Amino acid sequence: MYAEIFKDKMGSKELANDKPHVVCIPFPVQSHIKGMLKFAKLLHHRGVHITFVNTEFNHNRFLKSLGPNSLHGLPDFRFETIPDGLQSSDEDTTQNVFLLGEAIRKNFLAPFLELLKKLTQSSTSNNDCPPASHIVSDGWMAFTVPAAEEMGIPVVLFFTMSASSLMGFNQFPTLVEKGLTPLKDESWLTNGFLDQVIDWVPGFEGIRLRDLPNNFITTNPNKLNFCLEAIERFGKGSAIVLHTFDELEQEVLDDLSSMFPHVYAIGPQQLLLNQIPEHPLKAMGYSLWKEETECLQWLNSKAPNSIVYVNFGSLAVVTTEQLVEFGWGLANSKLPFFWVIRPDLVAGESTIFQPEFFVETKERGLIASWCPQEQVLEHPSVGGFLTHCGWNSTIESLSSGVPMLCFPCFTDQQTNCYCVCNKWGIGMEISSGVKRDDVEKLVKELMEGEKGKQLKIKAMEWKKLAEEAASPHGSSSTDLDNFVNQMLRRKS
Repeated sequence: MYAEIFKDKMGSKELANDKPHVVCIPFPVQSHIKGMLKFAKLLHHRGVHITFVNTEFNHNRFLKSLGPNSLHGLPDFRFETIPDGLQSSDEDTTQNVFLLGEAIRKNFLAPFLELLKKLTQSSTSNNDCPPASHIVSDGWMAFTVPAAEEMGIPVVLFFTMSASSLMGFNQFPTLVEKGLTPLKDESWLTNGFLDQVIDWVPGFEGIRLRDLPNNFITTNPNKLNFCLEAIERFGKGSAIVLHTFDELEQEVLDDLSSMFPHVYAIGPQQLLLNQIPEHPLKAMGYSLWKEETECLQWLNSKAPNSIVYVNFGSLAVVTTEQLVEFGWGLANSKLPFFWVIRPDLVAGESTIFQPEFFVETKERGLIASWCPQEQVLEHPSVGGFLTHCGWNSTIESLSSGVPMLCFPCFTDQQTNCYCVCNKWGIGMEISSGVKRDDVEKLVKELMEGEKGKQLKIKAMEWKKLAEEAASPHGSSSTDLDNFVNQMLRRKS
């Protein structure tokens, strides 16, 4: 069936050799894979041949989660793998991000080059597959820039984060030059140093150091190497694509456009995909964990806007003490909640609550290990989202008109939190100290208070603007068409 769809869509086998063939390679963690796979689907719908490159570790997780036949079937959308050079680990546990970053710097270039050489010669053995013509690389996979230069094909840098966060990361070389990173010692974490206001970041008057992506907050200079190496190559791509939309970040996008040759705002991705209701890739999932869909039936039994949804994403880790404080804050609020606690949320420890917690919440609480988040956020019973403020979660919540309680943990999450609370007016921040009384108070305010009502109104306004951006003639649809025509179909 898929082959027939392909032939009907493209007309004839000869046309395949005129199609752009894009090699997509994400940063090998859940949120980045999801963002890249959605972008690849959007490109595929516009007549682009896709080769999607996972690490062997993550591809095996995909097959386990989605089923062995879930990633096959289309001749013009296929998957390849490369090794990551790390020791094998539990397939249900996210790999250590620092070790993964070091592996990317040291291990990925050679196997990726070998794969590119195979793909650029593929037309000689397969008339249905044109030779690879472009790379769409996660912006953090810096090795793809020299790989593209060696192969003589253009590389586009795709970022699964906000324009504001990209602007924040772009300040890291300046932080080094000014002696603001690495930190002199750990006392700088608590002595007020991070609260100082900086005045050189375009579009961020009054922003504090602590509101930038917090990768720079380290006393170990080696932990900066991965970021600095990637940032150095941000300007070497033929274009930058961001998962955002013009109305949300216009000022920052304008500033980025003055720094880089071509910047495209293409999001929210799911709203763009919703414009293609009957495409053959619709059923292909994104999750490295098995999604528990029973929660949707539970949500069906709840009143509109009554549920607090809690999920700290695929990478964030909390302490046992923080988990317990969140749990009792939710329990003491007396409000119904749905909480996703993935197996590796608490580092090295079990996430088991005492029986008293389950007695207190059994009539109004549901806990799962993973879920189809976008379906949950779009469910009419969900009225608020307690989140780590990862970018996928943030833009998905905004697209669904759901206000947020923000508990940023690391990397760009602090910048997203700053924007959610201070620029877009759709959330409140929970302090990193996490006390159950504060959680209870903020959850009640979000769901029942006057502040929460104002946040909901603003979230619904942003939802409408997001839908307009993703509409057939909206800014994101226009940027997507322009990207395909200007970057992928343009003859050199």
